[in-house]
Amino acid sequence: MSINSFNDEIKRTAKNYLIQLENYFKADKADVLFYYGDIDRVYEQVFRNALEALVKQHEKNHRETLIIVLQTNGGSVETTEKYVNLIRKYYKKVYFIIPNYAMSAGTIFCMSGNKIYMDCSSCLGPIDPQIYSIKEQRFVPANGYLDEINAMIEKSKNGTLSNVEFVMCQNQDLAFLNQCKQTASLAVNLLKEWLVKYKFSDWKITEERQILVTDEYKQERARDIAEQLGKNSKWHVHSRPIMISELKKLNIRIDDYTQNEPLKKLIRQYSDYVLQYIQNTQNTPNVRFIHTRLFF
Repeated sequence: MSINSFNDEIKRTAKNYLIQLENYFKADKADVLFYYGDIDRVYEQVFRNALEALVKQHEKNHRETLIIVLQTNGGSVETTEKYVNLIRKYYKKVYFIIPNYAMSAGTIFCMSGNKIYMDCSSCLGPIDPQIYSIKEQRFVPANGYLDEINAMIEKSKNGTLSNVEFVMCQNQDLAFLNQCKQTASLAVNLLKEWLVKYKFSDWKITEERQILVTDEYKQERARDIAEQLGKNSKWHVHSRPIMISELKKLNIRIDDYTQNEPLKKLIRQYSDYVLQYIQNTQNTPNVRFIHTRLFF
Protein backbone atom coordinates (compact mmCIF):
# COMPACT_ATOMS: atom_id res chain seq x y z
CA MET A 1 0.00 0.00 0.00
CA SER A 2 1.37 3.43 -0.97
CA ILE A 3 1.70 6.26 1.53
CA ASN A 4 -1.12 8.15 -0.18
CA SER A 5 -3.39 5.12 -0.04
CA PHE A 6 -2.48 4.62 3.63
CA ASN A 7 -3.33 8.25 4.44
CA ASP A 8 -6.60 7.97 2.51
CA GLU A 9 -7.53 4.90 4.54
CA ILE A 10 -6.84 6.77 7.80
CA LYS A 11 -9.06 9.63 6.66
CA ARG A 12 -11.85 7.24 5.62
CA THR A 13 -11.76 5.44 8.96
CA ALA A 14 -11.76 8.67 10.98
CA LYS A 15 -14.61 10.04 8.88
CA ASN A 16 -16.59 6.84 9.32
CA TYR A 17 -16.21 6.97 13.10
CA LEU A 18 -17.23 10.65 13.11
CA ILE A 19 -20.32 10.01 11.00
CA GLN A 20 -21.37 7.21 13.35
CA LEU A 21 -21.25 9.74 16.17
CA GLU A 22 -23.24 12.26 14.12
CA ASN A 23 -25.85 9.56 13.43
CA TYR A 24 -26.20 8.91 17.17
CA PHE A 25 -27.22 12.56 17.53
CA LYS A 26 -29.32 12.52 14.37
CA ALA A 27 -32.40 13.83 16.20
CA ASP A 28 -30.37 16.90 17.20
CA LYS A 29 -29.40 17.56 13.55
CA ALA A 30 -25.75 17.68 14.56
CA ASP A 31 -22.38 18.36 12.99
CA VAL A 32 -19.33 17.00 14.82
CA LEU A 33 -16.01 18.84 15.10
CA PHE A 34 -12.93 17.43 16.83
CA TYR A 35 -10.61 20.04 18.37
CA TYR A 36 -7.24 19.13 19.84
CA GLY A 37 -4.61 21.49 21.23
CA ASP A 38 -4.29 24.97 22.61
CA ILE A 39 -6.98 27.59 22.02
CA ASP A 40 -5.10 30.56 20.59
CA ARG A 41 -4.71 32.86 17.61
CA VAL A 42 -2.46 30.41 15.78
CA TYR A 43 -5.47 28.28 14.78
CA GLU A 44 -8.26 30.87 14.53
CA GLN A 45 -8.28 30.88 10.72
CA VAL A 46 -8.19 27.08 10.51
CA PHE A 47 -11.09 26.83 12.96
CA ARG A 48 -13.10 29.36 10.99
CA ASN A 49 -12.46 27.56 7.69
CA ALA A 50 -13.41 24.17 9.12
CA LEU A 51 -16.61 25.57 10.61
CA GLU A 52 -17.66 27.47 7.51
CA ALA A 53 -17.11 24.39 5.34
CA LEU A 54 -19.75 22.61 7.44
CA VAL A 55 -22.09 25.59 7.33
CA LYS A 56 -21.98 25.70 3.51
CA GLN A 57 -23.73 22.33 3.47
CA HIS A 58 -26.59 23.50 5.66
CA GLU A 59 -28.54 24.76 2.66
CA LYS A 60 -28.85 21.17 1.41
CA ASN A 61 -28.79 19.40 4.77
CA HIS A 62 -29.96 21.61 7.64
CA ARG A 63 -28.02 21.24 10.89
CA GLU A 64 -28.71 23.23 14.05
CA THR A 65 -26.40 21.62 16.63
CA LEU A 66 -22.61 21.58 16.76
CA ILE A 67 -20.93 18.86 18.81
CA ILE A 68 -17.35 19.69 19.74
CA VAL A 69 -15.16 16.77 20.82
CA LEU A 70 -12.59 18.73 22.80
CA GLN A 71 -9.17 18.01 24.26
CA THR A 72 -7.14 21.04 25.32
CA ASN A 73 -4.85 22.35 28.03
CA GLY A 74 -6.46 25.77 27.59
CA GLY A 75 -5.13 29.00 26.17
CA SER A 76 -6.50 32.41 25.26
CA VAL A 77 -9.77 33.68 26.71
CA GLU A 78 -10.00 36.19 23.85
CA THR A 79 -9.77 33.41 21.23
CA THR A 80 -12.31 31.37 23.17
CA GLU A 81 -14.72 34.30 23.02
CA LYS A 82 -14.11 34.62 19.28
CA TYR A 83 -14.82 30.91 18.76
CA VAL A 84 -18.07 31.11 20.73
CA ASN A 85 -19.31 34.16 18.82
CA LEU A 86 -18.55 32.46 15.50
CA ILE A 87 -20.22 29.18 16.49
CA ARG A 88 -23.35 30.85 17.81
CA LYS A 89 -23.77 32.75 14.54
CA TYR A 90 -24.53 29.43 12.83
CA TYR A 91 -25.75 26.96 15.46
CA LYS A 92 -28.73 27.05 17.79
CA LYS A 93 -27.26 24.51 20.20
CA VAL A 94 -23.75 23.41 21.10
CA TYR A 95 -22.75 20.22 22.92
CA PHE A 96 -19.26 19.51 24.23
CA ILE A 97 -17.88 15.99 24.54
CA ILE A 98 -14.82 15.65 26.79
CA PRO A 99 -13.27 12.19 26.31
CA ASN A 100 -10.25 13.09 28.47
CA TYR A 101 -9.74 16.70 29.55
CA ALA A 102 -10.50 20.36 28.81
CA MET A 103 -8.57 22.69 31.11
CA SER A 104 -8.56 26.41 31.89
CA ALA A 105 -9.86 28.27 28.80
CA GLY A 106 -11.16 24.88 27.65
CA THR A 107 -13.39 24.78 30.72
CA ILE A 108 -14.63 28.29 29.95
CA PHE A 109 -15.32 27.15 26.37
CA CYS A 110 -17.42 24.25 27.68
CA MET A 111 -19.56 26.59 29.76
CA SER A 112 -20.78 28.17 26.50
CA GLY A 113 -22.42 24.87 25.58
CA ASN A 114 -25.99 23.74 26.16
CA LYS A 115 -24.70 20.35 27.26
CA ILE A 116 -21.41 18.89 28.47
CA TYR A 117 -20.85 15.15 28.01
CA MET A 118 -18.24 13.45 30.23
CA ASP A 119 -17.56 10.04 31.69
CA CYS A 120 -15.79 8.84 34.83
CA SER A 121 -12.33 9.43 33.28
CA SER A 122 -13.05 12.94 31.97
CA CYS A 123 -12.16 16.18 33.71
CA LEU A 124 -12.34 19.94 33.44
CA GLY A 125 -10.02 22.35 35.24
CA PRO A 126 -9.90 25.61 37.20
CA ILE A 127 -10.59 28.68 35.07
CA ASP A 128 -7.19 30.31 35.35
CA PRO A 129 -6.54 31.77 31.88
CA GLN A 130 -2.98 31.77 30.62
CA ILE A 131 -1.27 35.00 29.61
CA TYR A 132 2.07 35.38 27.87
CA SER A 133 4.83 36.99 29.94
CA ILE A 134 7.48 38.65 27.78
CA LYS A 135 9.73 38.86 30.81
CA GLU A 136 9.52 35.15 31.54
CA GLN A 137 9.21 34.11 27.88
CA ARG A 138 6.34 31.75 28.63
CA PHE A 139 2.62 31.59 29.37
CA VAL A 140 1.70 31.97 33.03
CA PRO A 141 -1.68 31.42 34.78
CA ALA A 142 -3.12 34.88 35.40
CA ASN A 143 -4.79 34.09 38.74
CA GLY A 144 -1.83 32.10 39.97
CA TYR A 145 0.51 34.96 39.14
CA LEU A 146 -1.73 37.48 40.90
CA ASP A 147 -2.02 35.26 43.97
CA GLU A 148 1.75 35.17 44.33
CA ILE A 149 1.95 38.97 44.09
CA ASN A 150 -0.88 39.39 46.60
CA ALA A 151 0.84 36.98 48.99
CA MET A 152 4.01 39.08 48.89
CA ILE A 153 1.96 42.25 49.43
CA GLU A 154 0.45 40.70 52.57
CA LYS A 155 3.91 39.76 53.80
CA SER A 156 5.01 43.33 53.24
CA LYS A 157 2.12 44.58 55.37
CA ASN A 158 2.96 42.33 58.32
CA GLY A 159 6.74 42.72 58.02
CA THR A 160 7.61 39.16 56.95
CA LEU A 161 8.67 39.94 53.38
CA SER A 162 12.15 38.64 52.64
CA ASN A 163 14.81 40.68 50.83
CA VAL A 164 14.52 38.41 47.79
CA GLU A 165 10.74 38.87 47.66
CA PHE A 166 11.19 42.64 48.07
CA VAL A 167 13.42 42.72 44.99
CA MET A 168 10.89 40.59 43.10
CA CYS A 169 8.11 43.04 43.94
CA GLN A 170 10.21 45.99 42.81
CA ASN A 171 10.82 44.33 39.45
CA GLN A 172 7.16 43.70 38.64
CA ASP A 173 5.72 45.09 35.42
CA LEU A 174 2.61 46.99 36.54
CA ALA A 175 1.14 46.95 33.03
CA PHE A 176 1.49 43.15 32.95
CA LEU A 177 -0.16 42.84 36.38
CA ASN A 178 -3.06 44.92 35.14
CA GLN A 179 -3.32 42.71 32.07
CA CYS A 180 -3.50 39.66 34.34
CA LYS A 181 -6.32 41.27 36.34
CA GLN A 182 -8.26 42.20 33.22
CA THR A 183 -7.85 38.74 31.67
CA ALA A 184 -8.95 37.00 34.87
CA SER A 185 -11.95 39.32 35.13
CA LEU A 186 -12.89 38.67 31.49
CA ALA A 187 -12.80 34.91 32.08
CA VAL A 188 -15.21 35.14 35.00
CA ASN A 189 -17.56 37.54 33.22
CA LEU A 190 -17.73 35.40 30.08
CA LEU A 191 -18.39 32.26 32.09
CA LYS A 192 -21.24 33.92 33.98
CA GLU A 193 -22.74 35.30 30.76
CA TRP A 194 -22.54 32.00 28.87
CA LEU A 195 -23.89 29.89 31.71
CA VAL A 196 -27.03 32.03 31.94
CA LYS A 197 -27.46 32.46 28.19
CA TYR A 198 -26.71 28.90 27.04
CA LYS A 199 -26.16 26.27 29.75
CA PHE A 200 -29.16 27.43 31.81
CA SER A 201 -31.35 28.36 28.82
CA ASP A 202 -33.75 25.41 29.29
CA TRP A 203 -33.55 25.34 33.09
CA LYS A 204 -37.06 25.95 34.40
CA ILE A 205 -37.35 24.09 37.73
CA THR A 206 -34.73 22.94 40.27
CA GLU A 207 -34.31 19.16 40.42
CA GLU A 208 -34.43 18.58 44.18
CA ARG A 209 -36.83 21.21 45.54
CA GLN A 210 -38.85 21.75 42.35
CA ILE A 211 -38.53 25.53 42.67
CA LEU A 212 -39.21 27.82 39.73
CA VAL A 213 -35.90 29.06 38.28
CA THR A 214 -35.90 32.82 37.77
CA ASP A 215 -33.37 34.90 35.83
CA GLU A 216 -32.04 36.19 39.15
CA TYR A 217 -31.54 32.62 40.38
CA LYS A 218 -29.65 31.71 37.19
CA GLN A 219 -27.39 34.71 37.58
CA GLU A 220 -26.70 33.89 41.22
CA ARG A 221 -25.86 30.28 40.38
CA ALA A 222 -23.60 31.35 37.49
CA ARG A 223 -21.78 33.82 39.73
CA ASP A 224 -21.18 31.13 42.35
CA ILE A 225 -19.88 28.62 39.77
CA ALA A 226 -17.53 31.22 38.27
CA GLU A 227 -16.16 32.14 41.68
CA GLN A 228 -15.63 28.53 42.69
CA LEU A 229 -13.92 27.50 39.44
CA GLY A 230 -11.64 30.53 39.64
CA LYS A 231 -10.65 30.10 43.30
CA ASN A 232 -6.96 29.12 43.40
CA SER A 233 -7.11 28.57 47.16
CA LYS A 234 -9.60 25.78 46.47
CA TRP A 235 -7.78 23.98 43.64
CA HIS A 236 -4.14 24.93 44.45
CA VAL A 237 -2.76 23.77 41.09
CA HIS A 238 -3.52 25.20 37.64
CA SER A 239 -3.71 21.70 36.12
CA ARG A 240 -5.88 20.22 38.90
CA PRO A 241 -8.41 17.79 37.35
CA ILE A 242 -12.02 18.47 38.34
CA MET A 243 -14.00 15.27 37.88
CA ILE A 244 -17.75 14.79 37.42
CA SER A 245 -18.43 14.27 41.13
CA GLU A 246 -16.80 17.60 42.02
CA LEU A 247 -18.52 19.43 39.15
CA LYS A 248 -21.88 18.17 40.42
CA LYS A 249 -21.05 19.56 43.87
CA LEU A 250 -20.62 22.92 42.15
CA ASN A 251 -24.12 22.45 40.71
CA ILE A 252 -22.89 22.12 37.13
CA ARG A 253 -25.10 19.72 35.21
CA ILE A 254 -23.07 17.11 33.35
CA ASP A 255 -24.43 14.49 30.94
CA ASP A 256 -22.57 11.46 32.27
CA TYR A 257 -22.18 8.76 29.59
CA THR A 258 -20.22 6.35 31.82
CA GLN A 259 -23.08 3.83 31.83
CA ASN A 260 -24.25 4.59 28.29
CA GLU A 261 -22.33 1.85 26.53
CA PRO A 262 -23.43 2.62 22.93
CA LEU A 263 -22.45 6.30 23.21
CA LYS A 264 -19.27 5.56 25.14
CA LYS A 265 -18.18 3.10 22.47
CA LEU A 266 -18.76 5.63 19.67
CA ILE A 267 -16.91 8.41 21.49
CA ARG A 268 -13.92 6.29 22.45
CA GLN A 269 -13.46 4.56 19.10
CA TYR A 270 -13.47 7.96 17.40
CA SER A 271 -11.42 10.01 19.87
CA ASP A 272 -8.90 7.23 20.57
CA TYR A 273 -8.34 6.72 16.84
CA VAL A 274 -7.79 10.42 16.12
CA LEU A 275 -5.57 10.87 19.18
CA GLN A 276 -3.44 7.89 18.16
CA TYR A 277 -3.08 9.40 14.70
CA ILE A 278 -1.98 12.73 16.20
CA GLN A 279 0.53 11.08 18.53
CA ASN A 280 2.02 8.94 15.76
CA THR A 281 2.31 11.63 13.09
CA GLN A 282 2.64 15.03 14.78
CA ASN A 283 6.14 15.29 16.25
CA THR A 284 6.16 19.05 16.81
CA PRO A 285 5.36 20.75 20.13
CA ASN A 286 2.04 22.55 20.69
CA VAL A 287 0.18 20.49 18.11
CA ARG A 288 -3.27 21.73 17.09
CA PHE A 289 -5.63 19.54 15.10
CA ILE A 290 -9.17 19.90 13.77
CA HIS A 291 -11.29 17.22 12.13
CA THR A 292 -14.79 17.23 10.63
CA ARG A 293 -16.38 15.00 7.98
CA LEU A 294 -15.16 17.60 5.44
CA PHE A 295 -11.86 18.68 7.00
CA PHE A 296 -8.80 16.64 8.03
